[in-house]
Amino acid sequence: MAVMQQTPAFLERLAPGLVLLFLMAIACGVYWPGLAGGFLFDDTPNLAPLAQYGGVHDWPTLTNFVLNGFSGPTGRPVALLSFLLDDNTWPSQALLFKHTNLLIHLLVGLLLCWSTLLLMRLWGQSERRCIWVALLNMGIWLLHPYMVSTTLYVVQRMAQLAALFMLVGLAGYLHGRLLLALRPRAAYLWMSASLVLGTLLATLSKENGALLPLLVLVIEFCLPLASRTRAPLPDWRWRAAFLWLPSLAVVGYLLHRVDFNPALWPSRPFNQIERLMSEGRIVWEYLYHLWVPRIEGRGLFQDGYDISRGWLSPPSTLIAAMALAALLCAALLLRRRWPLLSLAVLFFLGAHLIESSVVGLELYFEHRNYAAALFLFLPLAMGLCLLAERVRWPVAAGLCSIVLAMLAWQTWQRATLWGDTERLKNYWAIITPESARAQSHLAIMLFEQGRVAEGMAFLQEAGERLPQSSLLTMQTLLQKVRYGVAVPQDFQLAADQLVQQRFDAQTTAGLRILVGRLLDPGVQAQYREQMLALLARLDQVPAYQSSSVYRRFSPYFQGLLLLSERDIAMAMSKLTEAMGRQVEVEVALSIVGHVGSAGYPQQGLELLEQLRELYPRRFAGRVKGLDAQLRAELDRLEQVLKDDLANVPGAVR
Repeated sequence: MAVMQQTPAFLERLAPGLVLLFLMAIACGVYWPGLAGGFLFDDTPNLAPLAQYGGVHDWPTLTNFVLNGFSGPTGRPVALLSFLLDDNTWPSQALLFKHTNLLIHLLVGLLLCWSTLLLMRLWGQSERRCIWVALLNMGIWLLHPYMVSTTLYVVQRMAQLAALFMLVGLAGYLHGRLLLALRPRAAYLWMSASLVLGTLLATLSKENGALLPLLVLVIEFCLPLASRTRAPLPDWRWRAAFLWLPSLAVVGYLLHRVDFNPALWPSRPFNQIERLMSEGRIVWEYLYHLWVPRIEGRGLFQDGYDISRGWLSPPSTLIAAMALAALLCAALLLRRRWPLLSLAVLFFLGAHLIESSVVGLELYFEHRNYAAALFLFLPLAMGLCLLAERVRWPVAAGLCSIVLAMLAWQTWQRATLWGDTERLKNYWAIITPESARAQSHLAIMLFEQGRVAEGMAFLQEAGERLPQSSLLTMQTLLQKVRYGVAVPQDFQLAADQLVQQRFDAQTTAGLRILVGRLLDPGVQAQYREQMLALLARLDQVPAYQSSSVYRRFSPYFQGLLLLSERDIAMAMSKLTEAMGRQVEVEVALSIVGHVGSAGYPQQGLELLEQLRELYPRRFAGRVKGLDAQLRAELDRLEQVLKDDLANVPGAVR
């Protein structure tokens, strides 16, 4: 930049490197308080499989953990593999995982700097301007408080790694693109390998990594005409194979998912049309908080987000949709005049194509912007650099420092809050009164503090305020059973409410906890009878029957309750049905174990025989590399049951 001409030559050469190191150090410092926080919500279900089969200690247990992910269609094996850098068992220490997440965040920042530098070179900018635009774009993104909820939420390493490998692919592509005019063979090798490996690794970290070819097309679309003349496009056949076809495959997949059936997602409180209408408002909210940053956002209690039920319900739905269409049209039409602005908008919208469209995910999460915002601040970075070329360098440096310092301060404040997990969750719960999960969390906090009466009153008030929440209904019944104040009418009331309320996937988890509580020896028998009646009613509700998880676990729950009541005939009927529906071998083994430990080894052997018949077609190969160990476990369990049977007087052997 021109301002650098006012500084000594050696300082001009050293300044970019020193600034880069300084930004890395600042980022590390502002995030450091957040490393003290604990695990959150989705961390446990994703990391708890580390404990299966004694931890990850050999090749079979490694492949079992890495290749059996459930967070997306791919299973996200690259992200799961990365967790083994931190621990190979569970429970574990969150600090280990958060430390690695922070290192990944810094690495993503470095790759963003490199990618921006190459992009600016492709656009024909001067080398000084390329360097300082790259540093500023990286600094703004790296220090932005919106990235805290991705970096310090352990399981969102999946989003981090997807962004990292997308940038690896993009940087390699841009490097090859700059070589195209001089060394075409090397250029095509760089571009091809980078796109293939980057897209593959990004997708196996999180599915939105599949958008990399489309995002490269966005970059090419926004390339200024002067740059196209100086750096000609790759051959059309190469573009068709490596850019157009993969992009069309993603678009085709999304079009295939279009289904306006109102009952498409029984476990969601919205259908596909409502999701699409809501996402228009949400994208604008993302943009607002990215450009007008704040210390803490809505948090992870997002089940209460105001759903758009129509174009005027709320009225902002139509306004947001029209404004989004206008923004898209402006980005397309003005790409020649303001190419950087077009790139920022189109890259952001393109990166949201999977998570903010027709896929049945929850509506709102900040981490969806981790990759989408990579180039969102590029126009600001360029504007600051252009300004710096027209004023004295202390003024320019001071202005840039103010912007970065403001972001760093907000990020430090937010990371400090994230460092106190209970305080963080309580804060989220308080600011989201429309969230049933938040209200359930606050009630549990009251119970844990021994404030039982307050907790009961709070649940009653929350249930009246959120009458459609099956989660609050289950929580109320669970706490009444826990504290021994439930009466038969409570089960009847819960059943009446549940059949009228929207199905919540967490309701099944609540049923599992409640059934476990009812199996305790000191629990009144009438509770179990009422629970069996409640489950029988839910079995008739279409929303519950359309849930594969509920269908698998309902006969299991009923069988356990009947077993506890010593009604072995009915219990065996239900548990045999549950065994036939199971897809998890661990649950199937637990069914056998429950029956055997209840004093019915003969019936346990019958269920074990059913499991052996199911194993080859239902379970074999599902637990990668562990078939031999599981078959050995079946043999061990069989021997235990036979030994128990031998000790039963008068048993038929």
